[in-house]
Amino acid sequence: MKRILLSAICSLIAACGVSQIRLPAILGDNMVLQRSSRVNLWGWASPSETVTVTPSWSGQSATTTSGTDGRWLVRVETPQAGGPHSLRIVCGTDSLTLHDILTGEVWICSGQSNMEMPVHGFYGQPVEGSVETIFEASRYPDIRMFTVPPTPKSEPQEDCPGNWLKSTPRSVGDFSAVGYFFGKYLHRVLGVPVGLITPNVGGIAIEPWMTEEAIRSTEGIDRELALTPRAGHDAAKASYLFNGMIAPLTKFTARGFIWYQGESNQHNYFDYDKLMASMVRLWRSEWHNDDMPFYYVQLAPFTYDGKERITLPLTVEAQYRALGRIPNSGIVPTTDLGHPTAIHPPHKKEVGQRLASLALDRTYGIKVLPEPPVVDTVVFTAGKAVVTFRGISDHAPAAWGSFSYFTGELRGFELAGADRRFHPARARHTENRNEIVVTCDSVPEPVALRYAFRNWTDANVTTTEGLPLAPFRTDRWDDAY
Repeated sequence: MKRILLSAICSLIAACGVSQIRLPAILGDNMVLQRSSRVNLWGWASPSETVTVTPSWSGQSATTTSGTDGRWLVRVETPQAGGPHSLRIVCGTDSLTLHDILTGEVWICSGQSNMEMPVHGFYGQPVEGSVETIFEASRYPDIRMFTVPPTPKSEPQEDCPGNWLKSTPRSVGDFSAVGYFFGKYLHRVLGVPVGLITPNVGGIAIEPWMTEEAIRSTEGIDRELALTPRAGHDAAKASYLFNGMIAPLTKFTARGFIWYQGESNQHNYFDYDKLMASMVRLWRSEWHNDDMPFYYVQLAPFTYDGKERITLPLTVEAQYRALGRIPNSGIVPTTDLGHPTAIHPPHKKEVGQRLASLALDRTYGIKVLPEPPVVDTVVFTAGKAVVTFRGISDHAPAAWGSFSYFTGELRGFELAGADRRFHPARARHTENRNEIVVTCDSVPEPVALRYAFRNWTDANVTTTEGLPLAPFRTDRWDDAY
């Protein structure tokens, strides 16, 4: 009898151990769930068990049965922005409660090292304003952050390391500066909690963030080049970062994506716009939302393979071409934010502000800053180039200025004649506020104009709000500089 009783007790203990509820790391205390949505909640339990999920905001339980593999998923309605809330999950005799949950706006913040760069900066490479940002972090407890550490995998994963942290001086210093500033300005304007999830790895091209199938199905690219790792480690292999760092997040309902990457794709800049479009289609498909906003950052000036070379602006050109391939997308210019010796420029606050302004306008219908200037026409006549612009508001005749506004010197323009040799040119505003005239004594008959079309440039055409003109050219001479 004692043996039977002992066996029964052991069996009960074993059963309880097997049926223990387990959640992915992305579901935890302090998280932000997308407000006013139907969000996924999922995890693992023992096979074929009833799982009941009860959110405190409604008290209405959602019930499902775990599969033969123990997986389960329910969908629950979230309220308008607010909290804190709790979430209770029951399976058999086991239960688990998540605390301090907020509902608000959730964004995925991904890319390479300029997205990775934390608020406290990298060694020898500071972030401007970092000390003040860290000191005041506790003023924003409704900003919550989740960092996915570099986790390359050969197969798609269902979970990843990480945990949700509140905005505090201790936590903010280690979080993505661009992501944090973006979230901070969204929070300040919208007045709602903001959840920021950042999977990022420095020095990595776009291909590891995609599946091999997505790369192979991208038309018009050099597939062999795209599938060849640029570095000798797993993180550089096609699909490895998608498998380990994106796949575990795709069930987590989010509003949209911000993206800062491309420095490591200068070798195949001619394919970058097509690869970007394929990656966005893949991610939107995985999130089951074909219209998720995708906002990204123009690469900032830096010397790279030589300050006079044009590998960077050729890549930037591809970034702007991608706008035509990716619906519901936008780019923020950074022509004014580069640094000649720091590939990670310190002005991350401005990048975050510009991304937030773009999202507030396009996603939330709140206009904060005007659109940056866009070239409309370039006409060559009488030994000069006349540039006109569009996208400048009618109410702002003084919106045109530059960082050297009081001297009137506009830098960054070059002209070339039929010999394809570019020379620095003089540029000036005319009485027409939407017009700049460019001339060069060394090029009496110009046929091509470039602006900020070098790896490093001190080009300075901006609006008075500080929004810069993006690099552009009228020629298609990729080998001329």
